[in-house]
Amino acid sequence: MQLAGSRLKALRDEDPRAVAGFGSAKCTNEEAYLFQKFIRQGFKHNNVDHCTRLCHASSVTALIENVGSGAVTATFNEIVNADVAIIIGANPIENHPVAATYFKQFTKRGGKLIVMDPRGVGMRRYATEMLQFRPGADVSMLNAIMHVIVEEELYDADYIAQRTENWEAEKAHLKDFSPEKMTEICGVSPEQLRRTARLFAKANAGLIFWGMGVSQHIHGTDNSRCLISLALMTGNVGKPGAGLHPLRGQNNVQGASDAGLVPMFLPDYQSVTSDDVRRSFTDIWGGGDFSNEQGLTVTEIVDQAYAGNIKGMYIQGENPAMSDPDVEHARDAFAKLDLMIVQDIFLTETANYADIILPASALYEKNGTVSNTNRQVQRVRPAVSPPGEAREDWKITVELAQGIGLPWDYKDVREVFDEMKLNMKSLDNITWERLETETITYPSLHATDPGQAIVFGDGFPRDDGRARFTPASVIAPDEAPDADYPMIMTTGRQLEHWHTGSMTRRSLVLDAVEPEANCSLHPKTLRALGIEAGEMVRLSTRRGSIIIMARADRAIAEDMVFVPFAYVEAAANILTNPALDPYGKIPEFKFAAVNVEAVAAHIAAQ
Repeated sequence: MQLAGSRLKALRDEDPRAVAGFGSAKCTNEEAYLFQKFIRQGFKHNNVDHCTRLCHASSVTALIENVGSGAVTATFNEIVNADVAIIIGANPIENHPVAATYFKQFTKRGGKLIVMDPRGVGMRRYATEMLQFRPGADVSMLNAIMHVIVEEELYDADYIAQRTENWEAEKAHLKDFSPEKMTEICGVSPEQLRRTARLFAKANAGLIFWGMGVSQHIHGTDNSRCLISLALMTGNVGKPGAGLHPLRGQNNVQGASDAGLVPMFLPDYQSVTSDDVRRSFTDIWGGGDFSNEQGLTVTEIVDQAYAGNIKGMYIQGENPAMSDPDVEHARDAFAKLDLMIVQDIFLTETANYADIILPASALYEKNGTVSNTNRQVQRVRPAVSPPGEAREDWKITVELAQGIGLPWDYKDVREVFDEMKLNMKSLDNITWERLETETITYPSLHATDPGQAIVFGDGFPRDDGRARFTPASVIAPDEAPDADYPMIMTTGRQLEHWHTGSMTRRSLVLDAVEPEANCSLHPKTLRALGIEAGEMVRLSTRRGSIIIMARADRAIAEDMVFVPFAYVEAAANILTNPALDPYGKIPEFKFAAVNVEAVAAHIAAQ
């Protein structure tokens, strides 16, 4: 700890911007808050980020822009009050199994489910309409559906007039997106596009759920803008059984974002560029002002480390040596650092690049709160003590802060929570005492209110209380298949292995069920390539190559290959495209041009 503090202090004294931080969505709210405070107060800039940049940054950007808040407008439990629900770019049976249970029960009660995905994901078995569209064609498909709603006057004119702005621009924009025209781009028939539009627009209450299949594109913000517009034009925000819900994958990705663990916002999405906002925090923190410039994002920090401008990193509970796009570039950047401090519960791939490793604690070895995808704030308590010399993450960060000269003297994590409440209106009426005995959904309107599952029933937190329509145009993926890379690669999780596998692959049971790196292709594709299921294939993109076992899966389109990203021995992110969405700064994980060949054929060619 003394070495870590002194090395960080030396880098800061030379150039404060030479240090950056990655926090964690697997830690508590209090730990996320302290981490961003450590970087901002200790180094006077905003170069701090976490994994939301790689999952739902574009969704949050579009939500803040158009409804005024980055959180879900309705919990997934609200599907009990819905007539119809859309699930797009998500595979909840494997990635959000608790929510998937509610979705299945919804259909058993007669609810109509619309599933949209380039893969035939598991929820298709429960779908009234399954739209298996071409990868990267979300905007064309969604605009065609909205075109029908406008054309047939199925929109909610009263809601639009009373609650929204920029409707006339949206209507005019949608004229050019007829189903007959868009079917050539998205691959969904005009008839199905029209059926889907009528099914959703005629419902009394409709919910829209989406996952990283929507957000992880260079047009991810535009994808989300379309979903927001679809909900607004049908009056499906702010009433029971209706709303917008980007499904969050990690236990505290919502809470970590709420707590300010992002480069452009302080806690509660308050802009770092506002002098008044920064002053409200520095009045509590002390130590004077910090930068009014938005900080660097995850991939920008990596690029600056590669260029030699960032010389030290503090990484807590993240594994960017597996999770970053074009990951060999990220690994080269980490190897160039003068100082890399990794704080984690296992020796991850990222920890292999560390100069100092600080053994931390798993969720059920610590005290604090987390906020889940439903905006539910809940206590966690230690079931067991951290092993060996491992410590709770917040205690490590406090000692590091003291090591660089910050006057932090927190004795208990509750003191951190109480400090958070001073500038986070989302925590109004949510007290530590209440959380001892109940889970509370924010916002909570009074001292006994369990919280609001639905928000924006009486207006939006924007100018004049109105949500906004933002038209979205068709933008092609950053790279297209060609003669050298004729297929499309997409990535995701499997049921057995979560995220980068740093935890689940250490589970003997889970690793026994799914022990080997694998990819999935349509049986026709395998036959055309002369490959048997179970054989090894070589996948190559413009970034690199991996060798991986091939499986047959009829749910995969014939021109696609699906690669899970949990396997270090065949890391999907060696192949992924680092091109960024210009608004959310999220990489295009879900689309890369790829070549697939049998390993034997590759060896013969060599």
